[in-house]
Amino acid sequence: MGTAPYEFTSGPDGETVHIRVRGRAVLSLPMINQGTAFRHATRDALGISGLLPPGVTSMNAQLKKVYEQYREQPTPLAKNNYLEAMHDRNEVLYYRLLAEHLEEMLPIVYTPTIGEAIEKYSQWMQRPRGVFLSIEHPEQISEALASYGHGPDDLDLIVVTDSEGILGIGDQGVGGVRITVGKLAIYTAAAGIHPQRVLPVVLDVGTNNLALLNEETYLGVRHSRVRGERYDAFVREFMETAVQMFPHAMIHFEDFGASNAHRVLETYRHDYCAFNDDIQGTAAVVVAAVLSALSAHGEVLADQRIVVHGAGTAGIGITDLLRDMMVADGLTPLEANKRFWGLGSKGLLREGLAGRMRPFQEPYARSEAELAGWQLDAPGHYELADVVRNVHPTVLIGTSAQSGAFTEEIIRDMAAHTERPIIMPLSNPTVKAEAVPADLLEWTGGRALIATGSPFGPVEYEGVSYTIAQANNALVFPGIGLAVVASHATRVSDGMIAASARAVASLGRSKEQGASLLPGIQELRAVSATVAVAVAAVAEAEGLAERHLSDPIQDIYESMWAPAYPKVVAD
Repeated sequence: MGTAPYEFTSGPDGETVHIRVRGRAVLSLPMINQGTAFRHATRDALGISGLLPPGVTSMNAQLKKVYEQYREQPTPLAKNNYLEAMHDRNEVLYYRLLAEHLEEMLPIVYTPTIGEAIEKYSQWMQRPRGVFLSIEHPEQISEALASYGHGPDDLDLIVVTDSEGILGIGDQGVGGVRITVGKLAIYTAAAGIHPQRVLPVVLDVGTNNLALLNEETYLGVRHSRVRGERYDAFVREFMETAVQMFPHAMIHFEDFGASNAHRVLETYRHDYCAFNDDIQGTAAVVVAAVLSALSAHGEVLADQRIVVHGAGTAGIGITDLLRDMMVADGLTPLEANKRFWGLGSKGLLREGLAGRMRPFQEPYARSEAELAGWQLDAPGHYELADVVRNVHPTVLIGTSAQSGAFTEEIIRDMAAHTERPIIMPLSNPTVKAEAVPADLLEWTGGRALIATGSPFGPVEYEGVSYTIAQANNALVFPGIGLAVVASHATRVSDGMIAASARAVASLGRSKEQGASLLPGIQELRAVSATVAVAVAAVAEAEGLAERHLSDPIQDIYESMWAPAYPKVVAD
């Protein structure tokens, strides 16, 4: 049955793990270690009877104990470290705990707490997890990718980052590997992607973070970030090698910088099964919130005037998907483009900024003739307040990482010209949010339809409790990955991304006063399955699915791994 220390198999009676190692090695491998849940006969067979206390506990008893220990941790970062230590000790129990308390723990294993954990990676790293690829040794890529022992058919998902655009904290060098591990944990807990069939990867191309370069304990390549042809060649070598070695795996790009994210995605997405969550996942969940808000009042997407403050990687990704959906509804591309006003670091995207915009921003530049009659606070400057004053937007989206950018004056101006303003301060972490929900409800008289990037508790306003939707990418990317795995999709198309947005929007409760525009994180496993069914159907309709799902709901359900201890066979 092979030489690996263990092997998982599935059958009518569930999952079985065949264990070939003995003694302390069993307890050192987190995917097979069940701790005190090992029964006495199994302990004898595996040679671990004297290595555990004599009592046998159930998984439920273990869960109760570890959850109590988790709750005793004094800070979010301490909770994150506790869960990571558990991940390194008993992986099945870790995923069971995470799955049962996903709403509570998602902000701990992912944003916002993961940002602090990444910043401290080099000081606190205990057990390395993931594959580290250095631009200094591109010849080692295939050897490094093979180090986890996966065969060509053993891998469903690779999450890879170059760590330049980590959350709201920017360039974090080699520490960005933690974001790939966190992302894969959500894929597993939310969508049942088997943890043995995933691979976290960091492309270490250097860092421009001087604090890291001057830190004695920093573990990454010690030079500035490589760009240009050498960078492109390194990414190309990784992509070609990964696809050759693991031809059925979806490659998920995570937290690439603005100068590379769109370009890398466009380079590979048409030929490989590639997906960028910061561009496509963010777009899908924000579009889902917009569609949910519009459906509550019978409005049409093509009639909206949409201002995007922060028209970078995420902002333009949102804009592109909204534009494409408008075109699908009957507008021409030129007509759809005119429904958007994007603001970057130089203010409104406009013809006068030629040479100072990135290529992906240029389709949304406004003409000088159109702006000739605008009322401006300062001549020649087109800032957010100016845009809102002159455009009267119905939708305001923030991806700027500028705390407080949605001021009372701006929001009151917007609310004066639209009955139900849709306002989405999406920047993470919370301290960088463009506004907070309580203020938005106050300034709009309770009329705002709100989605945020960070989690916020319910807001009481004039006797109504408003549940604030969190536009969390976790509502879409796990289901997209699950659809690819179940249908054996060869690419992730625009139609599949749009399908994920519509699926999530269909689950919102926005027609009830104070209800969330989006489903809650506590529903994430069901949401992921719903998204997967919709995305897989589009993959098949577009000829991208290599596997036909004869009973999509059952097929998707059976594709989802559940964190439970498997039957043990001592080989």
